[in-house]
Amino acid sequence: MKTTRRPSLNDMRAFEAVARLGSMRAAADALALTHGAVSRRVAKLSDDLGLELFEPAGRGLRLTAEGQALASAMGRALALINDTIDSLRDRDAKRPVVLSCERSVAMRWLIPRLSAFQDRHPEIELHLSVGGGPLDFSRDQVSLALRRLDFPVNPDWRVTPLMRESMGPVMTPALLPGFEAGDYVALASRTRPAAWDDWLGRQPGRAAPRATRYLDHHFLIVEAAAAGLGVALCPRILALDDLRSGRLAAPLGFTPDGSEYGLIEPKTVPPGAAPALTALKDWLTGAAREADA
Repeated sequence: MKTTRRPSLNDMRAFEAVARLGSMRAAADALALTHGAVSRRVAKLSDDLGLELFEPAGRGLRLTAEGQALASAMGRALALINDTIDSLRDRDAKRPVVLSCERSVAMRWLIPRLSAFQDRHPEIELHLSVGGGPLDFSRDQVSLALRRLDFPVNPDWRVTPLMRESMGPVMTPALLPGFEAGDYVALASRTRPAAWDDWLGRQPGRAAPRATRYLDHHFLIVEAAAAGLGVALCPRILALDDLRSGRLAAPLGFTPDGSEYGLIEPKTVPPGAAPALTALKDWLTGAAREADA
């Protein structure tokens, strides 16, 4: 007699295991169930379908014609599901990793180092975008963001601390005497217009500049300082390479301003994308440690 009762997926899973493995006991072991639980599930499926799925065969069981047809269909369905899962994972694994980075950090610190990451991980397709502040990972199609953490953190994000922010004046060696004498032009970024006032407030006795010139971004004031146009008050990370080469000097060093940079990502990422993201985060963390050394 036909029935309209919809079979349970758990019952169908038990039936598929018995049909594939050839015995109730083997299916029970595979499913971490008791022999009795598997037997009851198979019997219930048979009742729900109104079909005999197994018949006695000596001391064991064998599939009926209806059971063979159902087992074959379930095998094809599971193969299709597995193929689809593999395809989705492959798609996620091949999807480019998009790193969003603060504009000045990207220009002055990240880009000069990215070839080292690509040499180590040629299998990862990395795209770089620039931006600052909060973002919508889904809308912006970003995998990972490097940000100065000066804004509220969304509880749906995972944040990995990367490096502290330290500020200080940098200039060409030729401008050192003028700076010490208080005869200098200050270069400031419009993104932090009060930075010089804040810094001078923590430097008692330090002469204020005779003039202040504002440029749009920190990477511009560092380039301007390297060209001898004045003294730039900038994050250490942005001047790091020029300090090491001797192109710029930082006579007073750098002072932490209480903020830090971090790596931000969604708490949930596609499984196939996780290995590439982990590799990128590990590399960025190592590069940040080297920068702090």
